[in-house]
Amino acid sequence: MEGAASRIGYARVSTEDQNLSLQLDALEAAGCNRIFCDQGVSGVTVTRPALGEALAALQPGDTLVTWKLDRLGRSLAHLIRIVDDLGSRRIGFHSLSEAIDTTSAGGKLIFHVIGAIAEFERTLISERTRAGMASAKSRGAVLGRPPKLTDQQVEAAKAVYAAGSGGLAEIAEEFGVSQLTVARALKRSAAAS
Repeated sequence: MEGAASRIGYARVSTEDQNLSLQLDALEAAGCNRIFCDQGVSGVTVTRPALGEALAALQPGDTLVTWKLDRLGRSLAHLIRIVDDLGSRRIGFHSLSEAIDTTSAGGKLIFHVIGAIAEFERTLISERTRAGMASAKSRGAVLGRPPKLTDQQVEAAKAVYAAGSGGLAEIAEEFGVSQLTVARALKRSAAAS
């Protein structure tokens, strides 16, 4: 027999000297039975121990509650992944400040509209980036990192390698690059010939 649904809170502040009391008060007022806190943990940090504990403590029918959306996800895409994962586990999500509650039909709709806008924005950025790169190429710009070896160095490496007077390790040491860089340069040169 499953127990009653729980409201589990998650609070986070980025630095040790910031205070959690505002978030804790709001989460307690929202009826959270348990509250997990990450203090001094930036939002961009991949590993947040208390968040991991909160997510592990949630059971189907429960609701994860945060004070604001930005307390939970590193980015909008990360936030959407977390909430989608919660939904697949039949767990609700409630953000108090934005009044988003995925346990209601309206809250789910609002959250998915936010996700659709974020996806649309990512697509636009990608399209603009590709268009900018195509435009730069058409003007003769060379994109990407410059090669680590000059054409003359590649020719010298080819001569040494072909003569058998030096292996990849010796050539790489001579030019101050990795063996992989030398191998790739030799392969590109051979393909171009």
